[in-house]
Amino acid sequence: MKKNLQLLFALLLFYYSSAQVIVDTTGVLGDSFNRWSIEASAGQAIGIKPNAPGYFSNSPDKFLAGFRFNSFGIGARYMINPKFGVKFDLNFDNINNQSGTSLEFQMLQYRTTFQGVVNLIRLLDLQEFSGRFGFLLHGGVQIAQMTSKTQATNHNYNGKDNNAGLIVGFMPEFRITKSLAFFADLNLLTNYSQHLNWDGSFSDRSNNLYGQMISTTFGLSYSFGNEEIHGDWAIIEDKKIKEVEELNERIGEIERLMNDSDKDGVPDYLDVELNSIAGVAVDTKGRMVDKNNNGIPDQLEKYIDNSITTNNNNNKTAINEGMLEQLINDGYVAAYFDKNKRQPTNESSDNIGFILNYLRNNPSTSVDIIGYADELGETNYNNKLSSDRAQNVKDILVKSGIDASRLNIVGNGVDNSVDKNSEYARRLVRKVVFKIK
Repeated sequence: MKKNLQLLFALLLFYYSSAQVIVDTTGVLGDSFNRWSIEASAGQAIGIKPNAPGYFSNSPDKFLAGFRFNSFGIGARYMINPKFGVKFDLNFDNINNQSGTSLEFQMLQYRTTFQGVVNLIRLLDLQEFSGRFGFLLHGGVQIAQMTSKTQATNHNYNGKDNNAGLIVGFMPEFRITKSLAFFADLNLLTNYSQHLNWDGSFSDRSNNLYGQMISTTFGLSYSFGNEEIHGDWAIIEDKKIKEVEELNERIGEIERLMNDSDKDGVPDYLDVELNSIAGVAVDTKGRMVDKNNNGIPDQLEKYIDNSITTNNNNNKTAINEGMLEQLINDGYVAAYFDKNKRQPTNESSDNIGFILNYLRNNPSTSVDIIGYADELGETNYNNKLSSDRAQNVKDILVKSGIDASRLNIVGNGVDNSVDKNSEYARRLVRKVVFKIK
């Protein structure tokens, strides 16, 4: 049963390696990672069975007793893709008695292996949780030459034996630097054409022996290539996912271009006047229509013209500069602020834009920018808050091209004209208003 499981494991490794070669050629996975690594290790090898009576490579009642380094190896690994790869290594084992319960013997073994490798962390998609830790499974075929150095007179053989079999193992890793990792490797080896016991004697059996050996080694793995980080920990991007992300970015860019900040029906990328007043007619470039070039949008001019009467009759008056100044000075144009905030709300951009256009079209005028706060909070704090609000509105106008000398900051502190227990009423006095001079 154990032989069948080991053979099945090896076949599965090669099957998945071959299958992934086919998958990877489609370009699904990226190839920006270091595929090659070299390994060097040292540890302990123990021949489990068969042994002649009286010979043991460790204490019979203790597993891995008297640990000492008697196994050394070097190898190279190539990852076909981030999950599956192959490795080749050369090893030397010096197996002998390690306790007083065994007769003296010495067996030298030179072996080479060719194995498939599975990066279990990537296979189970655990990269986000594993951090610097890694875990590899490996298995394949091995061939070896055993040389007996035992000189005991009761041994009827002293020579060499060639054999072959399977090897399976698992290898936990820990990345030390970007390219260097420490690993521990536990292996189980089986030989199916072994003719010697591990102590160097012939077996009494007429057919080949079924030999078993375990090895526990520790070593370093160095990954090399164009990338900085060890291939077992490289961040691998799925090319299809990357294409989707790039497509989403392009769609997002189109959506940004189609934004209409001032809701005038003209996308921002075509709009040369991003602060037009809501509801006012604009041309194809987002500019408020002003056919008579008096600095007042025609639709706003018409609205005011239709709304204002004088001398208690229905005679309409033509709008003039004095009337526009009255609208501004009476506080109909204001910027509003959220609680404890110094920057105006987004909804206030239209009113600030109105003042901006007025100042641009009336270059000889100046304006007081008057800030207010609600009644909540300490007096000194509110005085400072009202000044900061006025200052920030001034900064917006200056950055929009208005000379700072035309703008005067006034911090009026608290506006107590509303019920301070009403949140909705307090919203009306957290503001900046303007006074034309």
